[in-house]
Amino acid sequence: MAEPYSPADRAAVAQQLGREPRAIRAVAARCRCGLPEVIETSPRLADGTPFPTLYYLTCPRVVAAVGRLEASGLMREMSDRLRTEDDLAAAYRAAHEAYLSRREFLGHVPEIAGISAGGMPNRVKCLHVLVAHSLAVGSGVNPLGDEAVAALQPWWLDGPCVTVPESG
Repeated sequence: MAEPYSPADRAAVAQQLGREPRAIRAVAARCRCGLPEVIETSPRLADGTPFPTLYYLTCPRVVAAVGRLEASGLMREMSDRLRTEDDLAAAYRAAHEAYLSRREFLGHVPEIAGISAGGMPNRVKCLHVLVAHSLAVGSGVNPLGDEAVAALQPWWLDGPCVTVPESG
C-alpha cells in the first residue's frame, strides 16, 4: 500500500523520470532494491488539470521491459480475450472499479469521473498503467496487470536503476 515519500524518494523518482515528478502523493510500490518503482499521484495536477493516471510506473528498467511486452502484441491478445472470456472481463471490470474508488477517495474530479486508465474496463491500451496498478495494489486485483508482471524478466537483478546521493 502507498507510503509517504521522502526527499530521497522524490530525488530518485526525478532521476528515474528525467524530470521532476508531478502530483506525487506517495510511493505505491518499491523495487527489491528499495527505490520507488510506482508512485501514487493526485487526481489533479498543481495547475488544476485533471490527471487520471493514479499509479505511475517510474523505474526505467521496468518501463523498458513493459515496452517490450507492448511491442510483442500482448495488448491486442489481452483485448481479444476480454471479448471472449467472461470471467476475465468481469475481473478486469472489478479492477477498473477498484482503481476509480481509490482515486475518488483521494479527490473528486468530475472531468474524469468513470475514466480509469490503461483501457480499463473494455480493452487494453497501456500495459504500463496495468503493471503499475498491479505492483501498487498487489496481485489478485488487476488480472491483466498481474499477467503482464508475470511475463516480465526480473528487472531488479542488476541493482538500483539510479543512484541517489545520501543527504545529510
